[in-house]
Amino acid sequence: MDKNIDARLKACGVSVSDILLPKSGEDLEKWAVVACDQFTSEPEYWDKADRFVGSCPSTLRLTFPEVYLDKGDGKKRIEDINNAMEKYVSDGIFRTYRDSAVLVERSTETGTRYGLMLSLDLEAYSYAPDSKTLVRATEGTILSRIPPRKEIRKNASLELPHIMVLISDEKRSVIEPLAMKKEKLEKIYDTDLMLGGGHLCGYLVNSDEDLGNLASALEKMKAALDPENPLLYAMGDGNHSLATAKSCWEDIKKNLSAEELAVHPARYALVEIENIFDPALQFEPIHRVFFRTDIEAFRKEAEKLCRDIEVEKVPGASEILSLINEKVEKQRFGVVTSEGYYVYGLSEPQYSTAAKTLQMIIDTITQKKLGEIDYIHGVDVTEKLGRESGNIGIILPDVSKETFFEAIIKDRAFPRKTFSIGHAHEKRYYMEARKIR
Repeated sequence: MDKNIDARLKACGVSVSDILLPKSGEDLEKWAVVACDQFTSEPEYWDKADRFVGSCPSTLRLTFPEVYLDKGDGKKRIEDINNAMEKYVSDGIFRTYRDSAVLVERSTETGTRYGLMLSLDLEAYSYAPDSKTLVRATEGTILSRIPPRKEIRKNASLELPHIMVLISDEKRSVIEPLAMKKEKLEKIYDTDLMLGGGHLCGYLVNSDEDLGNLASALEKMKAALDPENPLLYAMGDGNHSLATAKSCWEDIKKNLSAEELAVHPARYALVEIENIFDPALQFEPIHRVFFRTDIEAFRKEAEKLCRDIEVEKVPGASEILSLINEKVEKQRFGVVTSEGYYVYGLSEPQYSTAAKTLQMIIDTITQKKLGEIDYIHGVDVTEKLGRESGNIGIILPDVSKETFFEAIIKDRAFPRKTFSIGHAHEKRYYMEARKIR
């Protein structure tokens, strides 16, 4: 690759990599496995995956499904993972694509979405809540989740990412031009994904022309940012995995020279970059339910976070969804109790999103021991629980793609469990690998 293009990409916080993929003849449907942080309460899913894979080469043998994190055999599992990585390399199952990116085409229930596999510079990333780096977390990072993940990564010879990173490219200048010319690119994989995961294709991006155009598009996006707060890449999925890679890198770089620091493979983390404006990329709000919480106590805490509150009683959940997703000046969310359905409208709220406002209320109520909280996927479950005596169901509005990056800049990060990108089986599957040692 042209050295000038390489430097331009790195100035934008990314780099191409030597991508490892199974050689022709391997069963890719058995190779690719869904992100390890999915189906954490469904061991039967992972049992099915294990039976489906059998003895074939698979990323199931190279990753640590989090459903097993508390099983007490972590040390043995990590040893097996590291040994499997070494064996796969020594057995020669991989083909290496030098200095490459990969255009990823994923067919799911919500349509066909595109991503671009690139390596993200960990020197340009921080998960600190007050960071103003080029790469940032979108939700609060729970520091206690990093050490067990470091144990998995620190001696691994390969990384296999389930990390999805978002760019706000309304002009569709970075990924979409490659998708439009995919027929002219070399297709390097084409497979169904196991257990209802849809279909996956990958196209090689390694020409100076394509990489130069990619650099130009990223440079234009970067130039349009506030230089004092230049958010170019925001975490979509895998925040704690990227934070783990960062923590490992901080340990490694202490013993490196300046020359080694610039080229060490652990400085980068392989990720899939996706455009937030891809129509097939669906954000789902994660709702909240308060248990054993008095509605008046809830309202008093909400009133502290805005100028005033307007409460409107409505017939049901469908009316809540319609009203809270209207574009109005007030910040709205739905409230479901045993008494009925309501829409709260907050004037001049202190925070830019309803999720952030709710998190402030959650923090106070739990601190004062005025109730307990759970995070719920789906309006129907939230409604059912909220209707029970003593509970309060909170229905959040849809996550706005148009204001997503703006909200991160203003509020620093979304509260934990603000949104989910698609259903569990639509999360990223492990496919590409990269050497990090």
